[in-house]
Amino acid sequence: MPGSRKPAKPKPGSSPGLPARARATARVLIAEYPDARCMLDHRDPFQLLVATILAAQCTDERVNQVTPALFQRFPDPPTMAKADIAELESLIRSTGFFHNKAKSIKGASEVLARDFPGAFPSTMEDLLKLPGVGRKTANVILGTCFGVPGIVVDTHVRRVAQRLGLVSTDDPEEIERDLGQLIPRKDWIAISHALTFHGRRRCAARKPDHEHCPVRTTCPSRDL
Repeated sequence: MPGSRKPAKPKPGSSPGLPARARATARVLIAEYPDARCMLDHRDPFQLLVATILAAQCTDERVNQVTPALFQRFPDPPTMAKADIAELESLIRSTGFFHNKAKSIKGASEVLARDFPGAFPSTMEDLLKLPGVGRKTANVILGTCFGVPGIVVDTHVRRVAQRLGLVSTDDPEEIERDLGQLIPRKDWIAISHALTFHGRRRCAARKPDHEHCPVRTTCPSRDL
């Protein structure tokens, strides 16, 4: 009809009972996976930055196989910034998409060496200035290295949050926002790790393990 408007999109938490269910789900998952943590080997924020860039479309296990030789050759931003791009690509080739990853790593290292020579950036604003760094990578670094609460939206978090009916969008920033409105801020780091571990151990992409799922009684996808 002329002049008609589309129905307004429901706001996060507008579904009756969703906020309470989300908090209860978070408590169960955090308790279920007490060992949940960042699985990328690193000694400092710079190494975690590089490892997180390499982890895109790659397993943490593969990244952890690659980084020892990489960091032995280029241990800090100044040396990585001067790396020969062909050598860098050769060292990270097995992680996939090595052309783009090498470009991002070298570019981020150049900015770090030039603009942050005294201390690694510890704010979202500064981290987003680095080539190849989006909110996901920034939240990984802030939460793991600096204890700054943030929700890391990786492929596991997106899939599990959707299956649990906590979010209804594919957009990572919207998922981060919606989960942030449902889960207490103090639990953001823990729930990010717990959702990732749950996605790896129980809620796999192809065949979820509904039988052993700790939140199966409240999961809307349990019968699918």
